[in-house]
Amino acid sequence: MSDRDETTEITQDTHRPRPGARLARNMVFYTILRLLLVLLITLAIIGIGLLFDVQVPILVAAILAVVIALPLSMVLFTRLRAEINSDITAVDAGRREKREDLRRRMDEA
Repeated sequence: MSDRDETTEITQDTHRPRPGARLARNMVFYTILRLLLVLLITLAIIGIGLLFDVQVPILVAAILAVVIALPLSMVLFTRLRAEINSDITAVDAGRREKREDLRRRMDEA
């Protein structure tokens, strides 16, 4: 059995998703959370405007919400961002390992 076959069996035996799949899942989840945060803040700005009888245009409220949500999401979703960073590191390490293996095999040939 080759090295490649053994690593395939090892990753299939464990129930943890591959780093690439985990990265994609976490990125989609993080993006959805940030969009929901922007939507929530937009609605809050419009709602506060209505409380004071001020008509806030949706575009203005959305732009303000994006500006507010950027630093807020960095604070609120710190753990998820850390997971994404570790997933990126794992994916990069896997690519680096595959590239070194390919170079080693090319040198042997």
